Amino acid sequence: MKAYKLTVMVLDFDVVGGEGIKQMLEGARYPNHCIAPHVEEIEVRDIGEWNDDHPLNKRATFKAEFDRLFAKPE
Repeated sequence: MKAYKLTVMVLDFDVVGGEGIKQMLEGARYPNHCIAPHVEEIEVRDIGEWNDDHPLNKRATFKAEFDRLFAKPE
């Protein structure tokens, strides 16, 4: 299975703010076309087989696994 990281630019026409934009993107409802997301960049990683115990499927381990998968090479 693959995971994708997107860099997104959002034009905030209704001044919903950063947290509001995050909630709207995660909720994927886009009422009244109040935001206009534009995908700028995509990164992809193979995350192996998906199951209920996958680190990306747990709130406690999601951030660490995401950071590990998409770490910038030094």
